[in-house]
Amino acid sequence: MLNEINNQGDIGLAVSSDGLNWSYRQIILDEPFHLSYPYVFQWKGDYYMVPETTGAHSVRLYKADDFPYSWSFVKILISGGRLADPSIFYHGNMGYIFVETGNNDTLRLYYSEELGGPYAEHPESPIIDKDANIARPGGKVTTFDGRIIRFTQDDDPAYGNQVWAFQITKLTPAMYEEQIVGKSPILKGDGSGWNADGMHHIVPCQVNNNGWIATVDGYHQATNFGGKVYLLAKNILGL
Repeated sequence: MLNEINNQGDIGLAVSSDGLNWSYRQIILDEPFHLSYPYVFQWKGDYYMVPETTGAHSVRLYKADDFPYSWSFVKILISGGRLADPSIFYHGNMGYIFVETGNNDTLRLYYSEELGGPYAEHPESPIIDKDANIARPGGKVTTFDGRIIRFTQDDDPAYGNQVWAFQITKLTPAMYEEQIVGKSPILKGDGSGWNADGMHHIVPCQVNNNGWIATVDGYHQATNFGGKVYLLAKNILGL
């Protein structure tokens, strides 16, 4: 959330018992630099978070001391230059991190055998080079029916106008292949209201065998970004 005092992003907490009605509780992470894109995951029974910390020129790992209320910095995973929207996931006993490093048009991939690294750049990286339509991460990498799906926000001609999905079809420390899912973006602006001018993030989570819950971000030029929570059927995800 945006701190109006210093115009800096902090990580806040809202809670819900049904996924539809939410109550704000508190700020759970505040740093001297801008924070956004709180990528939360579980590893060996503990909760971790990798938020976007481009102002610190690094990808930083945090661990929950008292989930979800209290977090502590663990270590820097990747450093150097602009590192936007880092997205971490695990496949084949290996950790991978997608991160955008250009002008919203360059997607790099790093990997490590351990959560804390060291992380090496993948030999196929950059995965996307000079294509702002499909480079910048747009949500949590998700396993769906045995398939690995990465989401990407479309930043051309404008930031965050829609979201695409790609299926990762081959992934090892030496190889990477993907293909687009469907022929249309899975999210786009409605032309009016809170997401009139675009959509740029999705975090899906399966809640039962029949449906999903997903948080999404929409854009309205008059009011800036606004988040929503939706209950989504599988076919709405377009996967």
